[in-house]
Amino acid sequence: MLLQEKTKQIGAVAKETNVPIKTIRYYEELGLLKASGRTEGGFRLFDSDVYERLHFIKRAQSLGLSLLEIKELLEVYDQGDLPCNHIKEKLQDKVAVIEKQIQELLIFKQELQGLLSGWEMVTNNIETTICPIIQKH
Repeated sequence: MLLQEKTKQIGAVAKETNVPIKTIRYYEELGLLKASGRTEGGFRLFDSDVYERLHFIKRAQSLGLSLLEIKELLEVYDQGDLPCNHIKEKLQDKVAVIEKQIQELLIFKQELQGLLSGWEMVTNNIETTICPIIQKH
């Protein structure tokens, strides 16, 4: 009886966390969550640590980590170690990717601004070109 008091059915977990049942099942399928058992009716039961894991998963996703990356971090945690150093490395990698994207976007922005600054109306309709201004580059 004590076990049932500590565990929650998947529906209750979904309601209390605002995470859809389908998502919880998917996370379990991926190995991010582990059900502690099932009810006689076949409903999944989860221990109270499911709330912390779901919170961690959602927060890590909001920081740009993939479910595969999150799974790797949870595996470190499940082995008894804190995954903080691993998380730091992954977040540093994300910052590097963002920096690269920013540089690429700045170059793209300059290209567009250059194109727009020299914009001229073309009055002759050249049949082989859709828009001569962007096709001349």
